[in-house]
Amino acid sequence: MAQRIRPSTSYSTSASVSYPSYTYGEYNTTTTSRPRTRKSTGRPSTARPRTGASTIARIEAQQVICAIAESRGISPTVGLAFINLDTNEAVLCQICDSQTYVRTIHKLSVYAPSEILIVATAASPKSKLFSIVEENLEGIGSKLTLLDRRYWSESAGLEYIQTLAFVDDVEAIKVSVSGNYYAVSCIAAVLKYVDLGLGLSFSFHSLRVKYEPSEGSMMIDVSTIYSLELVQNLQNPKSRDCLFGLLNETLTPMGARLLRSNVLQPLTNSETLKTRYDALDELTAKEEMFFTTRSALKNSLDVDKILTALIVISTKPTIQTTEQSINQVIMLKQFVASINPVYEGLTGSRSAILHDIRELCAPENTAPVQDIIERVINEDTTYAKQPLELRNQRTYAVKSGVNGLLDVARTTYKEATEDAYQHSTELSQEYDIQLDLKYDSARQFYIRIPVSEIEERPLPPVFTNVFRKKNMIECQTLELMKRNQKITISHQEVVLMSDEAVQVLIEEVRGHMSMLFKICEAIAMLDMLAAFAQLVTTRDYVRPKITDTLAIQAGRHPIREKIMNKRFVPNDVYATQQSRFQIITGCNMSGKSTYIRSVALMSIMVQIGSFVPATYASFPILHQLFARLGMDDNIETNVSTFAAEMREIAFILRNIDKRSMAIVDELGRGTSTRDGLAIALSIAEALIQSRALIWFATHFKDLATILMERTGVVSFHLAVELQNTDNMNMLYRVAQGVVQESHYGIALARVVPLPPGLVDHATHVAHKLERHTLRKKRTSATVIHERRRKLILNLKEHLVQAQNGVMEGAVLAAWLKELQREFVTRMTAIDADASRVEQNNESVDEEPDVDQDEDEDDDEDDEMRDRSDDDEREERPSTCASQPSVITIGSHNTSSESASSVRAVSENER
Repeated sequence: MAQRIRPSTSYSTSASVSYPSYTYGEYNTTTTSRPRTRKSTGRPSTARPRTGASTIARIEAQQVICAIAESRGISPTVGLAFINLDTNEAVLCQICDSQTYVRTIHKLSVYAPSEILIVATAASPKSKLFSIVEENLEGIGSKLTLLDRRYWSESAGLEYIQTLAFVDDVEAIKVSVSGNYYAVSCIAAVLKYVDLGLGLSFSFHSLRVKYEPSEGSMMIDVSTIYSLELVQNLQNPKSRDCLFGLLNETLTPMGARLLRSNVLQPLTNSETLKTRYDALDELTAKEEMFFTTRSALKNSLDVDKILTALIVISTKPTIQTTEQSINQVIMLKQFVASINPVYEGLTGSRSAILHDIRELCAPENTAPVQDIIERVINEDTTYAKQPLELRNQRTYAVKSGVNGLLDVARTTYKEATEDAYQHSTELSQEYDIQLDLKYDSARQFYIRIPVSEIEERPLPPVFTNVFRKKNMIECQTLELMKRNQKITISHQEVVLMSDEAVQVLIEEVRGHMSMLFKICEAIAMLDMLAAFAQLVTTRDYVRPKITDTLAIQAGRHPIREKIMNKRFVPNDVYATQQSRFQIITGCNMSGKSTYIRSVALMSIMVQIGSFVPATYASFPILHQLFARLGMDDNIETNVSTFAAEMREIAFILRNIDKRSMAIVDELGRGTSTRDGLAIALSIAEALIQSRALIWFATHFKDLATILMERTGVVSFHLAVELQNTDNMNMLYRVAQGVVQESHYGIALARVVPLPPGLVDHATHVAHKLERHTLRKKRTSATVIHERRRKLILNLKEHLVQAQNGVMEGAVLAAWLKELQREFVTRMTAIDADASRVEQNNESVDEEPDVDQDEDEDDDEDDEMRDRSDDDEREERPSTCASQPSVITIGSHNTSSESASSVRAVSENER
C-alpha cells in the first residue's frame, strides 16, 4: 500500500490534494487521464425497466464497497468483489454473463453496495456494462466511483488474499479463485480503495474471504423481487406483509441478514437443501431442543459487527475509537459467554447441520478466547445500553492491578462523580426543590425538576440552560458543568490507560478470529432454521420433496394466508414437461394472480430450506425465476403500460431456459384487443418453446382455445358460481378447462352504479357478438391430431411414473387396468371426432349477418394452430406411439386434473 490514489482531473481542473478528490459529473472518480472526446453513440436500454421501487429494502444501512471489471467479447466475463465494512466479509465472484448483464445486476441487487468502483476508461466512451450499471443505480441504491485501471491487479489481489484471509482458509481460497483473473483483480481494487480512500485497514489474517460461484443460486431479477413482494410490501414499505417479513422470526441480527440473502438468492444444491429439511424436522419434532435453542438465542448482540470492529484498524485513532474498543471487548465477553447455552441446547442433535453447529459451539473452541478475556477484564463486567452504565462499565472494565496509574485515575473519576451527586443533594436542600440528577452522552450530568415544584415561585437563578420538556424542566448549573468537565477528563485518562491492556487483549483475540467467525455463521444458520421451525409449529406447513415434478396438494399463498381473516381456499398444482405451460383464465377478482404468485413464492421457500403451506409438495430445482405482473405506466421514464410490459417480457424471453419458472399476468392488455391477443399468442408460443415452467394468467379466452391442444399446454380456470345475472360467487378454486362464464365482466359491472340501461345494452351487444362467433366454430383436423398426440404423451408419462414408483403386485395391475380403460375411452372419443371431421370437413352454419372480419379471424386461428403444429415438429418423435408422459389419472371431465395428478404422485411416494 505504497502509493496514494491520484486526484481527479477528468471534467475539471481541480488541483491535487493528499486524499482523492472525486468530481466526475455526478459520479466519483480517481482517474488521472484526460477523458477522450469521442462521442458515445446512443444505445437502446437493455435493462429491465424499474417498476416503482427505488431500492430493495435492506434490514439496516451497511457500508458495502464493490469493485467490478469485465472482459471483452460476445459473452462477457464479469468479475466482482464486495467488502462489507460492517461484517468484515469479502466476497469474490466471477460470472459468465449475457449481453444484458442480468446475473451481474442480480448480484449487485443482492449485496446492495453503497459504492461501486469501476475502471475509469469504461466511462468515456461508456461501455455496455457501465451503461447498464448506470441505469440500475437507483434500484440498487448505490453510487459510482471511477478508479484508474492500475488498481485492478491480479498479483496485488493474490497478495491481499495471502496476507488478509484467515490462515486456515488461504490455500482453499487460492484454489477456488485460480483462473478467475477478473474477480482477483477486483479484490485488489476494492481493498486499495478502502485503505487509501477511506483510511481503513485490516489486521493480518483477519478478513473473511470467500469465493461465491454464480451457478450456486437461483437468479431473481430486481423487478421480480419487487413484484412478488419478497423483501418489501408493495403498499406499505414498513409492513411485515412480505415473504421476508413472514419468515423473519429470527432473534439475532446475523440470522436476519442470512435469511434476507437466502430469500434474494435461493440455493440450487438439492443435497444442501435436504440437510436443512432434516434439521428443521428435528427442531419441530424435539420440543425441548427448540425452546432451549430459541431461549439461548434471545437478546443476542450483533456479533458480526463486534468482531469486525476488533479487526478494522483506524489510521487516525481518537478517544472515541479507544472507547469503542473497550465497548467491543465487553460485548465480545458477553458473546463468548452466550455460546455455551447454544451448545447445551443442541445436546442429542442427529441432523448433520445441527450436529456441526453444536461441534463449532463446543467449549474447547471458545475456552482460549474466554481465558484471554478473563485475564484482563473484570468478571462482573457486562455490556450496558444506558449511557451512564456503559461509561461506568468502560471505566471499571480492566481488572485492578494491571496498571497502578489506572487505579489512581479510577479513584479520581469516582470522587468526581460523587461530587456531582453531592452537588445535586446540596441544591435540593438549599432551595427546597425535589430534583433528579440525570445523564446523557451529549450533556453529561444535568438536572431534572418537576414543573409542579416551581409553579408558585420562580426558578432560582443558579440554574442555567433551562428548557421545558413536557411536565419536566431540564437545566444545569455552572458548578455542575465544571464537575462534568472534571469527570470527562478523569474518564478519558482511565480510557487511555486501559487502552494499552485492551489492545494487547484484542491482538491476542485476533489469532482466534477464524473460529469466532465460524461460530457466528453457525449461530446465524441455527437462528434462521429455528425461525423456520417457529413458523412450521404455528402454521400447517409440510416438508417438500426435491423431484423432477412440481406437485402441490392443497397449496396456499403464504403471505395472503397470514393476513386474511377468513379461511384461505387451497388449490392443487401439477406441472411437468407435458404440462409446462398452464393458461389460467377466470373472472376478475377470482384469484388468478394469487394462485400463480403462490406457486412462485413456494418455489422460493423450498429453495431456501423452509417448509411450505400445503399438505403435500414436491418441487424441481429452479435456476431462474421471472415474474411479469401489474399494469402500471412508468411516468418517470415516459413509458406506457404496453411499452413497459413489452420491455419486461423481452427481458424474460432473452434469459429464460428450461431450468426457469415464469409467471405472467394479464399480458397484452395494454393495447387493442386484436393486437394484444396476437402478441400474447406469439409470446406464449416462444415461452412454450423455452420448455420452462410457465403460469400464464389471461382474460383472452381465445388464447386458451387456440393453444389448448398444443403439447405441453394445459388450461385451468378459477371457478365461480353465477346464480343469476346479478349474483356471482367467487369460489377461488382451480378447475380444469377455460372459464365458461361468458360475460363475467358485465356481471361485475352491475355492481357499479352506471347510468340506467347501459349495462343492459352492453349485455345485448355481447350476446349478439357471441352468437356470430359460435356459428363460425369448426373442428380442425390439426386439432384432432394434436389431441391424439397429447393423449399418447400423457400415457407415456404415466407409465414412466409407474416404473419409477413403489406400486407393486395387485395394486399396480389394477392401476394399469384403469389407465388402459381410460386411454381407450379417450382415444375412442377422439377417433369419433375425427370421423365426423372427415365426413363433413366444411360443416359451417352460414348466416347472412356474419361479418367478413369474423371469417378472417377464424382463418387466422387456423393458421395459428397450423403454425403451432409446425413449431412442435422438432419435438415430435418419429412415431407418436413411442412417445408418452405424466398428467392425470381419472376422468377427462374431472373438476381438477391437477388434483388427481398430485394425489397419484403422493400415493406413489407413500
